Amino acid sequence: MRIHNKKKSALSENKVTPESVYRQRRHLVQGLGLGAAAFSNGASAGFLDSLFGGDKETQPTTRAMAKTVPLTFTQPKAYQLDIPVTAERVATSYNNFYEFGADKSDPVRYAQQFKTRPWTMTISGEVDNPHTIDVWAWLEKQQLEERIYRHRCVEAWSMVIPWLGVPLANVIKAANPTSKAKYVAFETLYDPEQMRGQASRFIGGGIEYPYVEGLRIDEAMNPLAMLTVGMYGKTLPPQNGAPVRLVLPWKYGFKGIKSIVHIHLTDKQPPTTWNKSAASEYGFYANVNPQVDHPRWSQASERVIAEGGLFGSERQPTLMFNGYQEEVAELYRGMDLRKFY
Repeated sequence: MRIHNKKKSALSENKVTPESVYRQRRHLVQGLGLGAAAFSNGASAGFLDSLFGGDKETQPTTRAMAKTVPLTFTQPKAYQLDIPVTAERVATSYNNFYEFGADKSDPVRYAQQFKTRPWTMTISGEVDNPHTIDVWAWLEKQQLEERIYRHRCVEAWSMVIPWLGVPLANVIKAANPTSKAKYVAFETLYDPEQMRGQASRFIGGGIEYPYVEGLRIDEAMNPLAMLTVGMYGKTLPPQNGAPVRLVLPWKYGFKGIKSIVHIHLTDKQPPTTWNKSAASEYGFYANVNPQVDHPRWSQASERVIAEGGLFGSERQPTLMFNGYQEEVAELYRGMDLRKFY
């Protein structure tokens, strides 16, 4: 039995889906390298009840799932708390990725043929070492970490997900930022031929593409900020932002930009997609805050996405900074978080 001194960000075990199946699989794949045989996510598409209900073997599959590859990783003690995680088939089937459609089941339906090889990511702007990363070659050289993080959507639902990746700070430091670098801007791939939502404002939710996001550089350098290449012991499936995405557990999920192709350091606050679309509803910071409601719904509580789907799960109180107050509150000392939402 492992005993940890829990941070305030730890969850009580009755708040999320049981993890017994995942943990057995996690310890099995941990010892496998990148050369191991690829295998399917096993996620299903369809209505919410077919996405989440029943045994995995009995769920109908409407199309073949994109292959994911087992990864090797370490488990830093600070992020390996003994808490249950959301079932893999739920986290890979209930997604917001408007590039493939605005419905929660659209990404898993329409992203399976998305081409993620080859993939490059440029680092530019206020840096002494601008460069281009071949993501797949880079991945093979990284010491990946598994971190179990809460995931909180601005729509007032939540999951708990085991991500695989590296601290974002490592990537930024490698570019050697100049003293002018105050912000970090991110951009998603723009490819309307592959991403149906980019080709149609109706399908893609009416937002402007390519999707862009941004952080202050001190936020980007925070140890919690993670450049993520996998989940549940394997590479990211396309519906979850393959091959590389951002994970910021103290912020609402829309800040976690997916399928990144550009990282740009700048001296000016960069535009962000949802802030451009509706500034009164989606702020630049987007920190999880139960005291600041969305104009159209309360943020005081959240619904846990679990077996049975959105409409069958319990509500729980929303925690300030999604439970990561101890790790990030200092970033916002002296700021009016009702104004800088």
